[in-house]
Amino acid sequence: MDFRNKRLSVSEAKEIDIVYFLSSLGHEPAKIRNNDYWYFSPLRDEKTPSFKVNRRLNRWYDHGLGKGGNLVDFAILYHGCTVSELLQNLSGNLSLQKPSLHQSFTQPEAQNQIKVLGDFILSSTALLRYLQQRRIPIDIADRYCREVRYELNGKVYYGIGFKNDLGGFEIRNPYFKASSSPKGITTLDNSADEVIVFEGFIDFLSFKAIHRQDPEDRFDFAVLNSISFFETARPFLEKHNAIRLYLDRDITGKNCSQYALSLSSKYKDESNLYQNHKDFNDWMVNFGKPQRKHQNKS
Repeated sequence: MDFRNKRLSVSEAKEIDIVYFLSSLGHEPAKIRNNDYWYFSPLRDEKTPSFKVNRRLNRWYDHGLGKGGNLVDFAILYHGCTVSELLQNLSGNLSLQKPSLHQSFTQPEAQNQIKVLGDFILSSTALLRYLQQRRIPIDIADRYCREVRYELNGKVYYGIGFKNDLGGFEIRNPYFKASSSPKGITTLDNSADEVIVFEGFIDFLSFKAIHRQDPEDRFDFAVLNSISFFETARPFLEKHNAIRLYLDRDITGKNCSQYALSLSSKYKDESNLYQNHKDFNDWMVNFGKPQRKHQNKS
């Protein structure tokens, strides 16, 4: 299949819906008032949401930093990259799904429309580059993931697919994350005494990359694929002597970890390892880099 690259211009990148873009990075609004979407800042740690996106204007402003602008301004701050590097990342194969300009992000509806056409060995340059940016070795990704071609709204796209126990896929590319039906957890049962728990498969792959020298059967693993599947995972988790939680450091992930700790002494929250980061992969990607100085809201 012949895919041709198309490079986005700066003006085209600026028109990408910021709310959609934030959702693709895992950030959802804490509150919405008319056209104003309020977030806990993706650029720093805070306890009160002070990062605002005006969706009508498609502009953002971080009140704690005193900075704002368009999507390009945000993305180069968030990723710590140049404009040229950003455009290279946002560009890619025409069949790599990009968010429609100023399109509402309605993931559950989109998930219902996804039809998986086939899965293949990872080969797309854009997807391999995305894995490289997340510091996931290709041999690790090859072991657990497939390149999934899927149809959505009459068009064919592709992404990195991670299969769950029910046969559905978690699908990721640089612009989009969703699931094909049926959605469920993913477990790897090596008959180990300990089980490692992750919210998403990118964190799981990151752990495997760091511990690539470990024996394959040292741990069992559970990837929730959604924090809402924690209760579903409990029978598998609680048959182990130790349950180590590496959940996200957002409010939902922290609350789930606290709930788990209240259930049994088997559970242990390991997220302090990456306490200044969003999740395990964010910590791994930024390991060794200088920490951003957090500024208090004046």
